[in-house]
Formats: sequence, structure tokens, C-alpha cells
Amino acid sequence: MTASSDPASRRAHEHTLPLRGAVLLLDMDGTLIDSGAAVERSWNRLFAELGLDLEFGAEQHGKPARQVLGEVLPGLGEDELTAAHRRVEELEIADVDEIVVLPGTARLLAELDAAAAQLGRPTWTIVTSCTAPLFEARWNRTGLPVPAGLVTADQVARGKPHPEPYLLGAERLGAEPAASIVIEDSIGGLRSGAAAGARTVAVTSTTPAGDLAPLAEALVTSLDDLEVRVDGTELLLSRRGR
Repeated sequence: MTASSDPASRRAHEHTLPLRGAVLLLDMDGTLIDSGAAVERSWNRLFAELGLDLEFGAEQHGKPARQVLGEVLPGLGEDELTAAHRRVEELEIADVDEIVVLPGTARLLAELDAAAAQLGRPTWTIVTSCTAPLFEARWNRTGLPVPAGLVTADQVARGKPHPEPYLLGAERLGAEPAASIVIEDSIGGLRSGAAAGARTVAVTSTTPAGDLAPLAEALVTSLDDLEVRVDGTELLLSRRGR
């Protein structure tokens, strides 16, 4: 995973934090954990096995695998699509040894759990483009808790950038979409959150800040830039140390 930054874009978004909300809806890959190398290896191996001169690119990041296959291989029949989807998931599930937790993830989740105990309700969940088996394979490497209300790609009819995943995440936590804050690293994920009516924060870990800025109300380099606390009956998400 290659971090990218655009200082001008980031300065333009400084004023948008803090944000207030009822819950945080968090993407996983590229936001909470680094799986970028494994994703690229798996997809590029699939393309090679299919005899295709293709490389997995940033435009595919953050989308469900089946959706990516439909976009890059529109001529595939249903049986071929299903087989290719099964194969790339096998490759990704087998390639988890290098998965690492990104800076700030464990601390921010602990802050959210403390807030949940104080408020007496869930305060966060993960909304991922992974299927449930792939989520489990990757998240088990972290040792971090599985949140209530988890949303995986196989639980929705339409994945990111459609709003359905984040609408479902808010619903499962009993929150209004407009009272939700989405944290994402991909264009498709930010589009999904914005279309759901949520506030959006972009992590510039996998995609240039200039590409994310039009879709985000705030830009950060990692979750280590953020902190969350309870303010009345709401969560207050702010820049760390401010």
C-alpha cells in the first residue's frame, strides 16, 4: 500500500473536523488494515491464470470482487464469473500472512468501545467489500474484536459504490444515515457513504488525496490522526491532540 498526499487538498479540509455523529461506519481494507499487497498479488495471479494482460488498479480498489470481475471482464458468462470469483477469493483467503493493523486502528476502536460502554449502545461497525469468509480470514489476523452489525459484500444485493452497504450498516446499529460518519480510503467507498447520506472522512493510504477530496469532508493520513470521545449523547470525532 502506498500512501499518497496532497497538502493543499488536506489544508482545505482541515476546518471540517470535528464531526459529530451517533456511529462510525468503518471500511476495513486500507482503512483499518493493510491488505494491499495481498489483494494485488491475488488479482494479478488470477488474471495471469486466465491468460489476460491485465493488472489490478486503484479504480478496482474498495469494490466487491464479483463487481470488479464484471467490470474488467464483461464478456464472462455467469458460470465463468462464478468460477473466477471463487478462485480469486481462494487466493485472497490463502494470502493473509502479511496482513497488518494500520496505525491508530486499535486505539480508535478502543475509544469507540469505551464510548459504547458510556452510552449504552453500539458506536461502530465495519462495512467491507469482502465476503464473510474473506473478512474472517483477514480480521482474525488482527486479534481485534468483531463488531456488532458487521456488513460484508455477500449480505447486500449491490456493493460499493452503491449506498446499500452503508445504509445497512447504519440500520444495523439503529442509527440514521445522516447521523453516521463513514471512514474510507477508496473512491467507491466514499461514493457509497455519501450516497447513503452519511458524513465522510477519507484516509489517504491507497488513493491520492486530490482524488478523494471532492468526496470527503475531511482528509487524514491514517486513523492515528483521529480520536473519538463522547460529547453529551453524541460521538465527537476530531483530530488527535486538538
